[in-house]
Amino acid sequence: MNDTATTPAAAAAPQAAGAALATFRVAALQMVSAPEVDTNLETADRLIGEAARQGAALVLLPEYFCLLGRQDTDKVAIREPDDADSPGPIRRFLAEAATRHGVAVIGGTLPLAVADPKRVYNTTLVLDRSGREVGRYDKIHLFGLDRGGDRFDESATIKAGRTPVVCDIGRDDGPPLRVGLSICYDLRFPELYRRMLPVDLIVVPSAFTYQTGKAHWEILLRARAIENQCYVLAAAQGGRHPNGRRTWGHSLLVDPWGEIVACLPEGEGVILGDLDFARMAEVRKGLPALRHRVL
Repeated sequence: MNDTATTPAAAAAPQAAGAALATFRVAALQMVSAPEVDTNLETADRLIGEAARQGAALVLLPEYFCLLGRQDTDKVAIREPDDADSPGPIRRFLAEAATRHGVAVIGGTLPLAVADPKRVYNTTLVLDRSGREVGRYDKIHLFGLDRGGDRFDESATIKAGRTPVVCDIGRDDGPPLRVGLSICYDLRFPELYRRMLPVDLIVVPSAFTYQTGKAHWEILLRARAIENQCYVLAAAQGGRHPNGRRTWGHSLLVDPWGEIVACLPEGEGVILGDLDFARMAEVRKGLPALRHRVL
């Protein structure tokens, strides 16, 4: 699609000599982020290191990994300049973590400044293992809920993005990994993912509420994997936060047939799994739904 941004390739961690060429190890971090940025960055760095030691070439952080504040305006207070040449501390952290641990990092989300001083972009940045920014996505669909005492209106503090983004993550042993970027509430809008095709992996950094996550999280993630015949990796907030909010967790890796490869129900930690390109090709060949598309 002409209005789908495609970013250049990012270098992935090298494979060991003689390693199989048909897989690529990915990890999702699950966090229970607090209102203190420094505490969250320390946790994220530790978990990225854990994932790297277990062979991950790409690490996905959850939405709001850097801050889950006591009120919605807290993220506006820590907004960073929308300037890659003069990055703020959170943006610098992502670059330094990628370099230090030698992995590509998809940085959950961080708040970047917009012209309106009361709002921010909720932005995912993609960094290669040298810390170079090679992709960016601003969340398009903004969450709103008024149900059973839970009330949210992201549009009060977030400016919506406009452009779907596909990012190429380089592999030393094969063609680049095609990654479709999305954030949390985007998961409910399948037309967004159709605009990205073809991709090998969809990522969904999230902070689903406990209520909506219990009802719909796994169903939606598996549906996106099945209908797009690709892997889906979702990094979630998962637990009871200091601000009293409870998030659903259940960070997942789902394969192109809709089978769950890895899951962490609650609490901080790391899930890992291998993207099996032969498995994806087998699914697409045996049930060529993508080729049968009419609309």
